[in-house]
Amino acid sequence: MTLVLGSAQACRKLWPNQRELSRKIVHIGTGPVVPIAWFLNIPALIAIPSAFVITFIALINHRWKLLPAVEDVDRESYGTVAYGVAICVLLVLYWPEHAASVSAGVLVMAFGDGFAGLIGRAVHSPSWTIWEQRKSFIGTTTMAVTSAAVLFALALITHSPIDPLRLLAVCLLAVALEQFSIWGVDNLTVPLAVAISWAWLTA
Repeated sequence: MTLVLGSAQACRKLWPNQRELSRKIVHIGTGPVVPIAWFLNIPALIAIPSAFVITFIALINHRWKLLPAVEDVDRESYGTVAYGVAICVLLVLYWPEHAASVSAGVLVMAFGDGFAGLIGRAVHSPSWTIWEQRKSFIGTTTMAVTSAAVLFALALITHSPIDPLRLLAVCLLAVALEQFSIWGVDNLTVPLAVAISWAWLTA
């Protein structure tokens, strides 16, 4: 996490006008922490309290902007806090017995939503607005393709069976929930929905 935050701070200094970039670096960089913890067999007694502490720090930072690189965006968003809450809930529900479910939910949010935000802003394409949140064709497509790639790769790594139609259904669910991102609520709904769907996806 220190490396992720350091990278975000560096990007903020190099590109001060790209306020969303540093936040997305944190967003994307947080995702791999979960599979790394899984690989290292980090027990629940360490993983869960750590997640709660980090989420509490994110809440404090949201209020006082101690690390602007994490929260300095041009809209009202509780996404970073919601992201932390989602991870905490998933760890409590599934860790470590169903670590793949946690990884699925967090990685889809980290990579799918993260790259969708970056590419959607960088590449011009048709767009629309839902609850004052701009969405674009290229961003939504990136979310769908990245989500499918993440879930397929995770299924291969865990040697889990995967049905193409179910994969499509879970990706569509993730994309649909990501459309409703007012206040950053998608940072909560997408990881939870994907994680809960993982057992059905790989049944």
